Order: sequence, then C-alpha cells, then structure tokens
Amino acid sequence: MSERRVALITGAAHRLGAEIARHLHQAGLRVLIHYRNSSTSADALAAELNSLHHDSARTLAADLLDLTAIEQLAHAALQAWGRVDVLINNASTYYPTPVGSITSTHWDDLIGSNLRAPLFLSQALAPSLKAGSGSIVNMVDIHAEKPLHGHPVYSVAKAGLAMLTRSLAIELGPEVRVNAVAPGIILWPERELSDTEKSAMLERVVLGRKGEPNDIAKTVCFLALDARYVTGQILAVDGGRSLTH
Repeated sequence: MSERRVALITGAAHRLGAEIARHLHQAGLRVLIHYRNSSTSADALAAELNSLHHDSARTLAADLLDLTAIEQLAHAALQAWGRVDVLINNASTYYPTPVGSITSTHWDDLIGSNLRAPLFLSQALAPSLKAGSGSIVNMVDIHAEKPLHGHPVYSVAKAGLAMLTRSLAIELGPEVRVNAVAPGIILWPERELSDTEKSAMLERVVLGRKGEPNDIAKTVCFLALDARYVTGQILAVDGGRSLTH
C-alpha cells in the first residue's frame, strides 16, 4: 500500500476539477483524475503532474450515470495505490430546464451526475476513507439555497447534494469529515454569454468581479486537508453573491 495519501477527483480533466487536482498534487497527494469523455485532456494533465513527481497521477474513465461504472471506478481507484484518502465530488452536469420542457432524461441526467453519483461513490469508498481518517469535499452551488431561474432540476440536485453533505458528515463521522464548497461566478458557462449578460451577473456580486479557479481549489484543499475540526459545512466562495437578491 502507498504511504502517500491519494485523492480521487471526479470530472478532473479540465476547468475546476483540473485546478483542484493540481493543488492537491502540489500538497503532496497522489491524484486520480476521473473523466468521462475527455481522455486527451485527462492524459495531458496526468503527464504534466507525473513530470513533476514520477507515478503521482493516473487517469480513470467512468460514466457516473451508470451505477455499475461507479462501483468499477471505486474498485479501480483502490487498485491504483491501495487506498483513497480524499474524495472530491466535482463532476457535474449543468444546463437549463424551464418548466414545461423538463423530461425524465433531464431529471435522470442532472440528478444522476450532481446527487446520485456522489452518494454511491462516497458509499463505495467509505471503508478506505474511514481507514485513513480521510475526507470528502462535494461541489455544491450557491443556487442550492437560492434557485436559479430556468434551472429548477439543477437547483434541486444541488440542494440535495447540500443535504447529502450534512447527512454523510453524520453517517461517516468521526473517522471521515465531509464538507462542501459552493462556488459563485468562477468560470463563465461553456455556452457563450454576451457582455451585457456578464455585466448583469457581476452587478450582483459584492466584490464586483468573478473569482478564479484558484480560489476554489485553495478552499477545497483547506477543507480536505487542513480543516481538522470542520465537518458538515458548506462554504460559499462567491464574492458575496449569496448576500444579494
């Protein structure tokens, strides 16, 4: 079994997940980079990290909407270095579902990626996390508290993940700490936004600007590694966006 701690980060091939992987790696952990389709980006990130420390990063592919695949992902993660000490449930699906257009496919997709997958992956890795007095950090959203117009299913899924965070803190304690980060405006959505849309969004942020992936990654590392007396908490990293209407 590896003596170095191991972190599994879901959805880690790019964007916030990749930045979190880099920060955990810099903190001395070996990292498992989960991806669904982005094999090229995942492999490039693993190569980048392995160039810094030999055999310190590996990639794992899985469709988190498939419960069997989740079990296989957990098994593969444990096989890599014999342990998983930190689980970052970062993978997420995000798109609008206005009332009147919602389908069962939308529900299964958004609930599956944002809520069901974190639950079953946490459950599958719980024995290893307990053995190593590990931690889980979930990626929630400020809209778990204040629903986002046009996104009812996504908002419900993230609200469920917020409650799951608190529930798992009780269920897995005292060995495992479970917390969450609720980002505000960090990266613009992958769909194009106009300058007017961006300005309107930033007007509701107390600090008047969007955050950076680094802001989220540092907070995740703090909760995962350093906040030894913190569990069941959801920390908003949103520039004060959740203070406004």
